[in-house]
Amino acid sequence: MSEDPKGSPPESGAAPANESASAASRSAATGPADPGAISRRGALKVIAAGAALGAAGSCAPEEAAQSAESAHETLSGFDPLPPSNPMAAGTPTDPDMLAPVVPWEMVLTDEEMRLVAALADVIIPADDRSPAASALGVPDYVNEFVSAPGHEDNLIALRGGLAWLNRAARERFDAEDFPALTLAQKHEICDEICFEPDAPADLKPQARFFDQFRDMVSTGFWTTEEGMRDLGYVGNVPLPSFDGPPPEVLAQLGLEGDDLV
Repeated sequence: MSEDPKGSPPESGAAPANESASAASRSAATGPADPGAISRRGALKVIAAGAALGAAGSCAPEEAAQSAESAHETLSGFDPLPPSNPMAAGTPTDPDMLAPVVPWEMVLTDEEMRLVAALADVIIPADDRSPAASALGVPDYVNEFVSAPGHEDNLIALRGGLAWLNRAARERFDAEDFPALTLAQKHEICDEICFEPDAPADLKPQARFFDQFRDMVSTGFWTTEEGMRDLGYVGNVPLPSFDGPPPEVLAQLGLEGDDLV
């Protein structure tokens, strides 16, 4: 095909860094701490202690302290998140993002899911950096997306595109269906519809289907942990300390001294 989506991941700027710093590094940078000041970790402990004490009820002080420390570790990201969020209603308009539930039925058939997996792996195959799209549950993401209320147009386009792929496989290569083709044969079919401006006039609808499908596959793949590692994205990772931007970055921005206070 014309381009491997995983071949040259885009350059990404530095993700926002965690602003927390250890007391020792902060003291070394700014001198003796203000006795009345509170660190970010301390603030988290206060918040966590309040939440824990509210839930603890008649717990002994020792048990409440342990609960506060455990809650702090959870809030700061150093332990797994709690299994649920009691503040969320768990409805489509107020979902529990810590324990998400999909409230609609999945509509794609097993045969359609086979086709989705085969095409997804043409778009994002396995390589030395990460598994293929189908190995990371991307077909399930596609199924969930097109099954959602309000996505009927996406479902119609998907089913029409998958049916066309099977018909093209039979007519061109006398194959049972698209998944039965060799990789080279799959590429031959997909190359005609992978870029709408270059697609033949009679294949413009199929090219639009392929474009929508590629977007779904890309979203499903690069929002997984493996997909983020494939991109080299290092955000959403807690840091024990933050030493600030590198000197060469500050120099390029023209920042120094009092500009950083």
